[in-house]
Amino acid sequence: MKYLCLVYFDHHLLQTMPKDERAKLDADSMAYDEELAARGQLVVAEALQSVKTAKLVQVRQGRMSQTDGPFIETKEQLGGFILVDVQDLNAAIQVAARIPLAKYGSIEVRPIAKVERIAS
Repeated sequence: MKYLCLVYFDHHLLQTMPKDERAKLDADSMAYDEELAARGQLVVAEALQSVKTAKLVQVRQGRMSQTDGPFIETKEQLGGFILVDVQDLNAAIQVAARIPLAKYGSIEVRPIAKVERIAS
């Protein structure tokens, strides 16, 4: 079953982190992605650009609007994701617990919903 691990952290923390500590975090993150891939559990992992580059798109009464980010006034922002294919929720939680950024932020684990096509 597929689970999405949403990685939330304080971007300011990463910007102020000593270079050697940041380099270790980046290396640990890449190594963990490679470990998941070697076990056949990694579907995809990506970091996201700053929330300052984001756009919020809404359609109300047939009219589209867009707003510049960030949108939520919190320290932690969505910074990346890892999509894994594992046996069950417990296995996904174990994967999330080993994501290096979990030491600095939080990881939300959500199962991927299967949406069935309705035959017309």
